[in-house]
Amino acid sequence: MVQNLLGLGQVKKFNFNLPPAALVEHAILNGEGVLADTGALMVDTGKFTGRSPNDRYIVSDDKTLQAVWWSDINIPFDAQKFDALHRKMLDYLEDKTVYVRQAHACAHDNYRLGITVVNTWAWHNLFCYNLFMRPEEQALLSPNTDFTIINIPEFQADPLTDGTRSENFAILNLSKNIILIGGTGYAGEMKKGIFSVLNFKLPHERGVLSMHCSANVGKKGDTAIFFGLSGTGKTTLSADPNRSLIGDDEHGWADETVFNFEGGCYAKVVDLTREKEPEIYDAIRFGTIVENTRFVEGQRTINYADRSVTQNTRTAYPIHYIPNIMRPSRGDAPQNIFFLAADAFGVLPPISRLTAGQAMYHFISGYTAKVAGTEMGVKEPQATFSACFGAAFLPLHPTRYADLLGKKINQHQVNVWLINTGWSGGGYGVGSRMKLSYTRAMITAALNGDLDQVSYTKHPIFGIEMPDSCPNVPSELLHPRNTWEDPEAYDHMALHLAGLFRDNFSRYEDFASPQILAGGPIG
Repeated sequence: MVQNLLGLGQVKKFNFNLPPAALVEHAILNGEGVLADTGALMVDTGKFTGRSPNDRYIVSDDKTLQAVWWSDINIPFDAQKFDALHRKMLDYLEDKTVYVRQAHACAHDNYRLGITVVNTWAWHNLFCYNLFMRPEEQALLSPNTDFTIINIPEFQADPLTDGTRSENFAILNLSKNIILIGGTGYAGEMKKGIFSVLNFKLPHERGVLSMHCSANVGKKGDTAIFFGLSGTGKTTLSADPNRSLIGDDEHGWADETVFNFEGGCYAKVVDLTREKEPEIYDAIRFGTIVENTRFVEGQRTINYADRSVTQNTRTAYPIHYIPNIMRPSRGDAPQNIFFLAADAFGVLPPISRLTAGQAMYHFISGYTAKVAGTEMGVKEPQATFSACFGAAFLPLHPTRYADLLGKKINQHQVNVWLINTGWSGGGYGVGSRMKLSYTRAMITAALNGDLDQVSYTKHPIFGIEMPDSCPNVPSELLHPRNTWEDPEAYDHMALHLAGLFRDNFSRYEDFASPQILAGGPIG
């Protein structure tokens, strides 16, 4: 029945909802991967070890033409070209072995998105088992598909006839509810394709805020949300032994509830150790996938320090491989929101409190900074901005998400904090990185309400409120200007960073409300 619904013809072999053990066996027999000594499946993704943002499209039609934020992120694709490419891919599958999986996204019945995935690689199907939510056995008897993914890594488009830029592509059709992926073995295209779908459907059609964030819940039932780009400590800081994890990457906020979109985790593993990330390290066992890593020579032990394939080495495992998780993956509306920035300029306070307008402004900004030496040619700190901490996955204009965030902050009287996990006492190369123990102490103080009664000082340039004291943190660290040997040099750098914020925000200001605009730097 599912085969007919998908429009598949006489395929060579149709594998439906195989369990993980069978998919691992198929992957090994197909030559797709090998087992590590932990039992995890080690695979390579081929030419592409990450997403290809210039080859990701959205079909332009009556539903999307006026709603989508068309840009170099959301590239329009012709509807007739999509239909022709869809037919070519279905025809291509007629003599192939296919792996079909039913799953869903969203740990909330009111917003559940049924997903059917068609793969030609067994490990891709295992990836979907791990990353999406797994339906109950009875649900498998009556397929409920809201969105279909067809992913054929070995199928390459012809740019001259198919309308693509390259041979590889990822195309979202939000009217026909289909995602087409070809020419790339990077499994993350499937995960982020569904995330992009939810980033359109939930805010635009349901008034639900979709978020690129992690979330956890304390013993008293208080929910906290953590936003942050790579390198800011989002995964580390949300993995708190005293709190239960809702999820580590994608969530929705609907009225009184925060819920996970996913059923698993897709974590970076470069330089992974048990000491640094024990939960992730111990999750790499049978059923888990490890991408683009290498073994210690002569062994089957993974060498996580090996960057010979890519810096973007990753692992994919179901969320129940992590201890101390919420079941189901939901929590109440948050009481605290944390924006994490690794400020390599050494300007931002280690913790500061934001108004709703400031929260919306910094949400749209999505700031962190690269440090010298992380990329070729980077000689000094470089500001990095990603709207809503996930610009690559936003079909709508960033102000749409920020407006929703502001309404929810005001409705629930949420505390919003900006956390600098970066440098103090000077920028990179002069100052020192904020100690993790201090950052954890500041977050704990915010969660416990210890910062509700202390006095605050307004930052003269950014206008954010800096606490004058915090339990278990030296007071002299809380006001960054005081940590610099040359206060005037701090002022110069702070004005420089404020200018970078303003330059970045100029692309959004025509659509921003007065409240958002007032949330920017004041100096």
